[in-house]
Amino acid sequence: MKILFIVILFSSATAFGQQRTPEMFKTFNRTVSIVNEEGSAVVKLNEAEGPGIAWIKGEQSKDGVIEFDIKGRDLLQQSFVGLAFHGINDTTYEAVYFRPFNFKTTDPVRKLHAVQYIANPQFDWPKLRADFPNQYEKPVIPIPDPNKWFHVRLEIKGRKISVFVNGNTLPALAIERLVDSGGQMIGYWVGNGSAGNWKNLNITAIK
Repeated sequence: MKILFIVILFSSATAFGQQRTPEMFKTFNRTVSIVNEEGSAVVKLNEAEGPGIAWIKGEQSKDGVIEFDIKGRDLLQQSFVGLAFHGINDTTYEAVYFRPFNFKTTDPVRKLHAVQYIANPQFDWPKLRADFPNQYEKPVIPIPDPNKWFHVRLEIKGRKISVFVNGNTLPALAIERLVDSGGQMIGYWVGNGSAGNWKNLNITAIK
């Protein structure tokens, strides 16, 4: 019975570890590199103008759970790091991303803008902030260290998306998706002027 359970468990989940190589990605406006840090394979995207994505070849984003560790920087307007999913191409996708430079700010307005959902190209952050204030971006509590790794659990169930940070049982962000494009590409995402770091990606589809 134990052997059967293990087989079923691993058939429904995809984990990414030491075997990662740059050839596993299709990049847009960034260069991807893989480094070993303390025994973990870390995916890195360089800094550049405009958004950038490293699409994971052969992987699809459907209903399920996506977990990963991510690290940005505490640099104002220079650290937008997250994950793109339901992608059709380099400009049409949904994403959840973080602004680590807003994690510990004392500015009450900026603090509300720590985690963000977007659905490009129709619903980028300026339109969402103007038309749906404080609905698609929220603070992250408890506050992570903006210069260190933090863990993200992204749950996608039909129209609903929930984002959990560092094992918190309450979502930092819980929204209903604004589009249903049918796209299935998934990749690491960075915003304008941003570099990023990811590790321990695990995708579990809902059967």
